[in-house]
Amino acid sequence: MSLLDAPPQPHYFTPEHVQFRDTVRDWVSREIAPNARDWDEAGGFPRELYKKASALGILGLDYAEEHGGTPSDLFYHLILSEELARAGAGGVSASLMSHSIGLPPIKVYGSPALQARVIPQVLSGDKIAALAVTEPSGGSDVASLKTTAVRQSDNAGDHYVVNGEKVFITSGMRADFITVAVRTDPANKGAGGISALLIEGDTPGLSRTKLDKMGWWASDTAHLRFDNCRVPVANLIGEEHKGFKTFMTNFNGERLGMAAQAVGYAQTCFEEALDWARQRQTFGIALSERQVIRHKLMDMLRSIDVARCHVYDLAWAQMHNHGDAGQRVARIALAKVQSTQCMQFCADTAVQILGGMGFMRGTKSERIYREVKVMMIGGGSEEIMKDLAARQLGI
Repeated sequence: MSLLDAPPQPHYFTPEHVQFRDTVRDWVSREIAPNARDWDEAGGFPRELYKKASALGILGLDYAEEHGGTPSDLFYHLILSEELARAGAGGVSASLMSHSIGLPPIKVYGSPALQARVIPQVLSGDKIAALAVTEPSGGSDVASLKTTAVRQSDNAGDHYVVNGEKVFITSGMRADFITVAVRTDPANKGAGGISALLIEGDTPGLSRTKLDKMGWWASDTAHLRFDNCRVPVANLIGEEHKGFKTFMTNFNGERLGMAAQAVGYAQTCFEEALDWARQRQTFGIALSERQVIRHKLMDMLRSIDVARCHVYDLAWAQMHNHGDAGQRVARIALAKVQSTQCMQFCADTAVQILGGMGFMRGTKSERIYREVKVMMIGGGSEEIMKDLAARQLGI
């Protein structure tokens, strides 16, 4: 553990948590960090990495043993988010862990048959899962989505016919299972007509277009089009017309995970800036000996500590159902804002301390600097998060 790491908190971390953190940190340093630049430039990473992650046990956190998972608590997820961020490769983390947003609706609301068919294949690393909610016409406003799923029956059995589009879908190009938000009640234009549907990657009528991005180059991101896709009714996740709650519950976990991940990226920027400041000589002395640089470093560390404590406190409250549920939703939304602003500040400060080197492709801080905005927008934009929090708090 680095001298400047956050020390394990006994009221949050058990010895098992610390052991897990050390194991993941070692794996990331061996399997991801040395390849991060090459994978970024290549625009993707080997599918084999899913199998390696599965063997380590990180794909199956908090899933039933019968499905190939490992029972765990929320802090294991936060530790994993922070440790994956140490490679400074957001695109790798995003696609490698896309099942963390694609599978929970199936785990919680899917039928036993659907769970048994889908979850083990994903946790083993053999299949890839993704979530598709955002549409070209809107992002965070889930209740206004336009992709339709019309139920029909014929000689082939009961099925839905799906038409519409989804955009900015992580792992969208190679996902085998896609959890899709659809409108099953065309007459209901609000939240009441939405359902969750599992659409398989080889479904006729599904087409995918690769999207190029400012950051997360190693993550495949796609625009999906559904043209009369026939999906078995057995692939319905939960109750018909009641999928809005499914996706809203999913967002809370996603946002808390993103907050922890943002703290990890901020920490990575801090460590790279500190290492550079200790080595870089200007006018005969190290940068780290100059007061203005030390102050910058301490501002980074202060921001990281505040954001991390906020995330850990919320995780504890979630695990123990402490306090009002609506207030927890509000605080999670604000924690995402706090942590991504911390990431933005630390990425900017690190690039400034690195100077010309910070502008060069290949440094972690340069990659993270390009990836800040996707963290501030994805999972609910900063503006939406603040407004959501205000509504939950009755303001």
